[in-house]
Parts: sequence; structure tokens; C-alpha cells
Amino acid sequence: MLHPVVLSGGSGSRLWPLSRENQPKQFLSLIGDRSLFQETVLRACALPDTGAPVTVCADGHRFMVGEQLQGIGVASGGILLEPTARNTAPAIALAAEHLLARDPEAVMLVLPADHLIEDETAFRAAVGRAAALADQGWLVTFGIQPDYPETGYGYIARGEALGDGGYRVARFVEKPALATAQAYLAEGTYAWNSGMFLFRAARYLEELARWAPAIRAAAGAAYARARTDLDFIRVEAEAFAASPSDSIDYAVMEKTERAAVVPVSCGWSDIGSWSSLWSVAQRDDDGNRYEGDVISLDTRDSLVRASERRLIATIGVEDLVIVDTPDATLVARKDRVQDVKAIVDKLKKAGRQEHLFHRKVYRPWGYYDSIDVGARFQVKRIVVKPGAALSLQKHAHRAEHWIVVSGVAEVTCDERVFDLHENQSTYIPLGSVHRLRNRGSEPVELIEVQSGGYLGEDDIVRLDDAYGRS
Repeated sequence: MLHPVVLSGGSGSRLWPLSRENQPKQFLSLIGDRSLFQETVLRACALPDTGAPVTVCADGHRFMVGEQLQGIGVASGGILLEPTARNTAPAIALAAEHLLARDPEAVMLVLPADHLIEDETAFRAAVGRAAALADQGWLVTFGIQPDYPETGYGYIARGEALGDGGYRVARFVEKPALATAQAYLAEGTYAWNSGMFLFRAARYLEELARWAPAIRAAAGAAYARARTDLDFIRVEAEAFAASPSDSIDYAVMEKTERAAVVPVSCGWSDIGSWSSLWSVAQRDDDGNRYEGDVISLDTRDSLVRASERRLIATIGVEDLVIVDTPDATLVARKDRVQDVKAIVDKLKKAGRQEHLFHRKVYRPWGYYDSIDVGARFQVKRIVVKPGAALSLQKHAHRAEHWIVVSGVAEVTCDERVFDLHENQSTYIPLGSVHRLRNRGSEPVELIEVQSGGYLGEDDIVRLDDAYGRS
């Protein structure tokens, strides 16, 4: 059976300010109504004779993965949590261990969560060709047929033919200079390295043990000591941290004698920048892609994305990317958007938060939106899903006022448990043990006013939590 493995790590910093560390690009709806992660899962699950998808993700994204799978009605084959980032070779090893424990003949289709594929028929045919090679013991990668000399991708040179549509890998090539990329395109035997793979789980672990034994040992030990936490699988952190950090390309594919490539032209993009998103999006007659409330005059070849509650107007501009969010706005030339990562690095060095969180932050119980913040106060709009509850907690540095806007909130404050209805309010003193719960069938919306000397999210001591958070 074919088992999709979706790698959902990474922060997507080149799509800042929309992509943030707590909500990276794979979980955003960039093209259409579904996220890139959801589209990847659905595309994989549409393949014949396919098992439930296995996801490997960061601990901080676990609830987002679970909710997005529920949102498209797909049962999970396992959500493996990486306690620390160690690149793709160890992540795939964890998935291989997990699959072999359930299916000794498991075949893995490894897919990054943040790629776009427009021609699913061509993709499906390529998977069929790759599966035939995997049955013969090959470790198969998918090479995207290039249609222009891209310098931002690695390339794969194909060697001898291995049957219907597959080739032995002659060599992998790092991101080339423009002249070299032009020569590759003219030669016709090079493909872009897509980062997608198909092989038997046991074969991958065999090759990993040969070429990167430290990774194989660490991943095996980490999975052997894994524990189940709600719907998630927590591998042992210390064992996994002992693994070298390396990609599957460097650790295995560039060393094994059994690397194969299946070329495919399927409308693929890794959505690696705002300019690449513009290139694959539907545009108007002037080459513009508008999202949200946008009014333009004499604007050409631009991407303009407005936030939910603000108008953007453009006059006499071209080749721009303008992306507005409630707390940050990006304006850049399309040919400079690769430098967005440098802005994110500046934010990190300055100790700022705009690369980490949106103003609206999603939690397993719902979300909060930081409406206003000052030296000793913060105002949040909080929405709690039906049947959900915040943790039983206390704060060392702040007090809180809660005003219910809609719904009925059950409030615990020290020894008291009582209901708050629409237009009612309560006060949570500093140090009080408290909880907010929604026992109803409709969302509870409230305004929270925090006051105190420190208002950071780490000023929370959780005493009880339904979602296993400490």
C-alpha cells in the first residue's frame, strides 16, 4: 500500500508578513479556500490504494495539523511531532519507523506540505511510474521538467533509462548561476529537484543506515521511546536531538547507487516567494493579482493583498508586491522579494515579535486577536469554540477583566464557578486560579482587558489543560 508522508516543517519566512513561525505558509490559504497543507493531503489521498496520511510537524503546529485534517474530513495515519528541527532525513526516518510498525511492505510517498501542483493527472501518472521503480528497490525522486532557467532550485541530471519514464540519477547539482541554468535548459536532460520522493520504507532505512548511521540510530531510538499524547505521537526528545541535521539529498540520495528520477511536468511550484505566488495566480488583463479590498489606478504586473479590515489603493505602480496584515505591511519590487528573509532576520535580531505571531493567534480552543496594547495594558478579542475550554491557570503579573459579547461563558475564579451572559462582565484578580469554558453550541466571544507590569504569553502557570500543554 502507498502511504503519503507529509513533511510540514519550516517557517516560510519568504512569505512574511503573511507567513509567521506560529502559522507558516503551508497552513495558509494562498490559492483558493484550502491551505497548501490541505491541498497536498487531498491530492495524495486521491491516489489509488492509498493509506491514511502520516504528518511530521513541529510540536507548536500539532493542533493546526489536526484541525486542518478535520476540516477536510481526512483521518490521520499519525501525527509525528519533531521535538527539534533536524531537517528532512531524520523526519522521513521517523515516518518510516512509524509505517513499518504497521505495514512491513509500506511504500512511502514523501511530499512537502507547501507545494502547489496544478496538473494532478500528470502527477498521478508520475507516481505510478515511480511506484514501479520502488518495487525494484529504487529510491525515486521526482524531477520537474524546467520551462525557464531558474537559479533558485537545485537540478537533477538524468542518466540511463530504467524503463517506462524513469532514469538513474547521474548527479545532483546545487542552485546554478544563470548561464549554467540556461545550458541545462538547452541540454534537456536536467530537471528541477522537487523535494518529493517515493520508496519502500525499509529500503530507505537500509540506505540511511549505510550512509548516515548516526541519523538512523537516533531516529530509531527516538521512535522506539515515543509516547502517545492525545492524537499525537511524541518521539523521545533527547534521542532525536542526538541526530545530525541533514537533508535526505545530502544524507542518502547523493550517495546511494540506487537513486532514480521520474521527470514530470505537472504545474509544480514550491511557492517560495511572493513573486512565485504571483506567477501561478490568476491575474487580470493588466497582470495584477488583487486580494481583499483593493482599488487601483494605472497599476501593472503587481500582487496586492489587503488585510481583512483595511483598504489598499495603488496609483501608477508596477512590478510591486504589497502585502498588508493588521500588524505589518510589506512593499517590495517583485525582483527583490527573495530578500524578505533578511527583513525577518532583522526582526529576530531586534527582539521583535512580528515574525513569530500574527495579531490573531489560533489556539486549540479557538483564537484571540490582540486589538490594542500599551505599556501596562493589553486588549484582546477572544473566541472560544463550542465545547472547548482554556486551561485552568493563573498569572503572576497581570489581572484581567472579561466582558462577554455573545454566547454564555462558564467562568471559574478560585472557588467560584458561574455563568457570564451577553453584556455581563467579571474581574480576575492577579494570582487567581481561573478558567474560561464554553459548554454551549455557539461560539463564545468576549473582550479581555489585561493590566499589569508584564503581559507576555509566558506569564501563564497551567494547572490543568485538556490539550496536554504544560
